[in-house]
Order: sequence, then C-alpha cells, then structure tokens
Amino acid sequence: MKKICCIGHITLDKIITPQATTYLNGGTSYYFAYGMAQLPDANFQLVTSLAESEIEAVELMRQKGIDVVVYPSKKTVYFENKYGENQDNRTQRVLAKADPFRVEDIIGIHADYFHLGSLLADDFSLDYIRYLSTKGIVSLDVQGYLRYVDGEQVRPTDWAEKLECLKYVDILKVNEHEMEVLTGETDVLAAAKKLASWGVREIIITEGSLGSFIYAEGRLIEIRAYPPQQIVDATGCGDTYMTGYLYKRANGASYKEAGCFAAAMSTLKLEAFGPFSKTVNEINHVIDFREIDLRIK
Repeated sequence: MKKICCIGHITLDKIITPQATTYLNGGTSYYFAYGMAQLPDANFQLVTSLAESEIEAVELMRQKGIDVVVYPSKKTVYFENKYGENQDNRTQRVLAKADPFRVEDIIGIHADYFHLGSLLADDFSLDYIRYLSTKGIVSLDVQGYLRYVDGEQVRPTDWAEKLECLKYVDILKVNEHEMEVLTGETDVLAAAKKLASWGVREIIITEGSLGSFIYAEGRLIEIRAYPPQQIVDATGCGDTYMTGYLYKRANGASYKEAGCFAAAMSTLKLEAFGPFSKTVNEINHVIDFREIDLRIK
C-alpha cells in the first residue's frame, strides 16, 4: 500500500528552437516521479506505459530508487514543440500516441492518493476514473482532456464528459486558461465555485508568477509565488507544484501549508534545468527567507 501513486505516460519530447533540436523525456509522470524521489518517506509508486524503445527512461528512474510499474505500449507519446525567437510562440505536434490506460492494469495497485497526469484526451476513460475513486483519493491534472489531436496537430477543446467525470475527482489542478475553458468563468472564485458544484472537493488554480489559489471547504486560499533568483526552465513546474502539494496533503498538512510547500518547490524547479533535484531543507529555506521578502514588498 502506497501513500501516493502517479499514473501517466512518460513522453519523448522533441524541442526545436532557433539554436538547436533537443530530445528529452517528459510528461506529468516524469516530473512528478523525480520530484517525489527527492522527498523523504514519500512512499510513492509510478504507473506508466511506453514503448520498449524508450524503456531506458524507466531504468534510469529505478536507479534513483523510484518504484515503477510499466505496462507495454505499441508506441510512446511523442511531442514535438517548436519555438520561435519569442519563447511564448510555440507550435506543438503529436508524432505518436501511446495506448490508453486500462482498468484491468490497476486492479492490483493500491494507494491513498492517485494522481492522474493526463496528456491527451483518451489517456483515462470515464470508467478508469470511476474505478479509481473506489480505491482512494483521485487527483487529476486536467490538461490532457483539453487537447484534441487532429492528425498531428494539437488543438484546444472542451472536455465533453467533464460533468460525469469530475464527480469522481477529489482534487483538480488547472491553470488560469484551463479554468476558463472548463467553466466559462474568468474570475477565480466564480470558477472554483462552479467546479466545486460539479463535485470536486479541492481545486488548485495555478497562475505562474502570479501565484496560485486553493479552493476547499467553501474558502479561497491565496498562495503567493516565491520569486525565483533566475528563470532557467519552466517545463514541469505545474507537475512539480502538484508533487509538493500532494506530498504534504498525504502527510496531514493544511491546504495553506501544502500550497506554500508546493509553491516553493516549483520555484526551485524553475531555477534549474530538468526535473526537481533539490532537498526539503532547500524548499523550507525558500519558504522561510523568501516569505520575508514577500512581506517586505
């Protein structure tokens, strides 16, 4: 029995910039697992699926002590992200899709918290989410459900089954754009209340450098972002936030304490390339000392 289990595809990412073309592994499950590996007594398991050709990514995780269950897939999720001189200008293609996750594969998997890292709309079916809700607390990053693959192009879309699925989701993570697509609301409190009315108990809304909000038990809690000393790599910051948040919640922390820990963890991730690689002491240092800076400002 694990405290936390993350389920999601590890991806192969092709990053094209004016300077170079780079191939990296990625995906919610990738950043989540490496983040958990840095936290003491995480009692964590990763469930993933990828092609045999990418199995080295799993072996490297196991060398870090990460407990990984792998189900074979004909292909690995393969994203191509192309950037112009302005890094905000990105075009994305899906060059390959992995097989969806199946209910029968998780019958023997047990945890208190299950975090679903959706990347594409068909990763997790309604039946999958419904079944998981009978086994533990279900946490969901909604991003994949809002991506429709048209040929190789990725296009934004609403989530047709959201009302049926969200009644089985306990914790939902969205950013400000996903929040608006899901609810039609631009106001954080109005959006959070609507999501709660659909059955979600804890709603995390991230807004990058502007911070984040947690809505639970009828209260909206603001979490200010800790300013980074430098900005190096924003990829996986949202996944790292949820790593810290669920780690603290699974260990009995309050919403505020979990949110501050998550914010500090994602700030440290932003300051370095690749997945999170710092320690709890460094996370607490950010909370203690950069919190003072925030109060002064």
